[in-house]
Amino acid sequence: MDSPKEERLRQKAAAWESFLHTGAIEPDRLDPVIAESWRKCASSGVNPGNGMGRNVLERYQLRELQEQNETIIHTAAPLMHNLYRFFQGSSFVVVLTDAQGYILELFGDDDRLRSAQKLNFLPGAKWQDDDVGTNAIGSVLAAGKPMQVSGAEHFCLRHHCWTCSAAPILDEEGKLTAVLDISGPAGSSYSHTLGMVVAAAEAITMQLKMQRKNKELTLANKRLTSIFNTMSDGVILLDRTGVIHEANPVASRMLEKSNDEMVGHPIERILGSRTPHVHRMLSVSEPYSDVELMVTNKTGVSHCLTSGEPITDEQGNPGGGVVILRPINQVKSLVNRFSGHITAFRFSDIIGESPPIREAIRVAMLTASGDSNVLLQGESGTGKELFAQAIHHGSARRGGPYVALNCGAIPRELVGSELFGYEGGAFTGARREGRPGKFELAAGGTLFLDEIGDMPLEQQTALLRVIEEKTVTRIGGHRVIPTDVRLICASNKNLVQAVAQGIFRQDLYYRLNVISITVPPLRERGEDILLLFRHFLERLAKKQGVSYTIDPAVPKFLLQYDWPGNVRELHNMVERAVNLAEDRVVSLRHFPVEPKMPTNGGQLAETGLAKAGLADCRERARRQEEGAERARIMELLRECSGNISLVAKRLQVARSTVYRKIRYFDDPPSPGN
Repeated sequence: MDSPKEERLRQKAAAWESFLHTGAIEPDRLDPVIAESWRKCASSGVNPGNGMGRNVLERYQLRELQEQNETIIHTAAPLMHNLYRFFQGSSFVVVLTDAQGYILELFGDDDRLRSAQKLNFLPGAKWQDDDVGTNAIGSVLAAGKPMQVSGAEHFCLRHHCWTCSAAPILDEEGKLTAVLDISGPAGSSYSHTLGMVVAAAEAITMQLKMQRKNKELTLANKRLTSIFNTMSDGVILLDRTGVIHEANPVASRMLEKSNDEMVGHPIERILGSRTPHVHRMLSVSEPYSDVELMVTNKTGVSHCLTSGEPITDEQGNPGGGVVILRPINQVKSLVNRFSGHITAFRFSDIIGESPPIREAIRVAMLTASGDSNVLLQGESGTGKELFAQAIHHGSARRGGPYVALNCGAIPRELVGSELFGYEGGAFTGARREGRPGKFELAAGGTLFLDEIGDMPLEQQTALLRVIEEKTVTRIGGHRVIPTDVRLICASNKNLVQAVAQGIFRQDLYYRLNVISITVPPLRERGEDILLLFRHFLERLAKKQGVSYTIDPAVPKFLLQYDWPGNVRELHNMVERAVNLAEDRVVSLRHFPVEPKMPTNGGQLAETGLAKAGLADCRERARRQEEGAERARIMELLRECSGNISLVAKRLQVARSTVYRKIRYFDDPPSPGN
């Protein structure tokens, strides 16, 4: 009597014979996947008497395929060897294929390998159902689940002596990426074989996932390490006890300590005792930001802003922290950049050809190359700050900040805090975290003090000390902060007279007056008046996208006027005229009705040009201008042979304007009209 196993084998063999003769499959005789495979093989014309692999790669193609699947092969190989040890000596082979059924790796007992070679069951052969008939590898590829195909379940007769157990290997997205198979004699099949293959395939799947995660973690770690090492800020990593775990190169340079001098040591040993914020961060996970810190190092003091972020575990318990050190110079550079502490003018922006202004520019250009204090003197509106900015831009400090302070524009009680800064709580209304002064903000650059003659005497004393000692101490503080600034001062007052009156310190005057430059008033610059007028007019016209013509009476008026407000007044007059010139012609009526002119004594006349006969002056100027204009038009008429269109084009006016002026010159109105 046959055993149950033999009976099952006999029934499957009978079912196979019946299918070949009738094409029908009795229900419940076969696994649905195998039954479907038989139908597919029959419709594809697979020879049931053959079963030999028909699609085999060339050697170079196999090498390329193995290189593409190198990760899977290397991951699966150790587990395949372990799996084979259970079946060694029992004529079994262990097989690995890719997702298309091409055999990537195969090893086992010699006798079974020889049998496999007769069927082209070897590396490079494609082992799908429509190539070699129903088999475990092809069934797994079709169904996507573990399969066991034994004896007559194979579609091809030459495979009936084999039993195959296979399971899918999945990638990190759950997609089938390979197949693991164990094949051996049909009579030696074991019930636990499929389970072992499934376990090995799942182990390989997990290994692939772990490798992928490890690669991702390695890549993320490399990125973080790269960021950590290349950040412009110093970064220190602390454990929960405040011991330094790691520090980036910037932190080492800022604190002038090697990595060995920092790692493994308490943060207090590196930053000093002023670190209560760090202790709060580590003890109660309280972050902090922009705390000013000064650390004494080998060559001086490291001045920086420090911020901290706690690191916590899943339960929110403190687990360490990150301390960030930002050099104060970088912070000041950002502050200066976004607060306008940069120069906009160069020496080429100073307009003028008169001897006085050229001499002032010459001295200023020579001064720019040095680092001495400069005193700019001149009336209000002459352009002293323009010179100050040009000197800064022409100096070796051009890459540093340019910080300006008008000593006469702020309350006397605030001059000290503006110049020298203050510590938190130094006085009522002071910011809690304190504030740096202009000397600190200008470090590495230029500090321009305008209206220096208006500085209170008590602050003059403090300023003198800063200049002499090249250090500054904030109001309410004790820290001595080194300063590295070039000082340019300006005044429209007579400082020598102020010294004599006792309202300006003599020693401070001599400290500031290393190089003195007098910016001449506009009335002494002669031809520069018209040059500046046209420059301002052209710049405003370009901004508006239009063009202006100048009434001939205007230049004479400009040269007669005494310009008490200097270049600033001239610019304002041009801007006023441009806004009032509806016909795009700038004339005398666009200037103030009675522009006040200084007398010879320097005081403003009560009625300005009225005393000089403004009406007569304007009438004479009008007649001269009309004569010049008439002569110009007559000359153009001769040159253009009477062509009005060409004359209008040359004058840049409408033809009707030329006709109107010709009629006007032929019959001018009387002076009284």
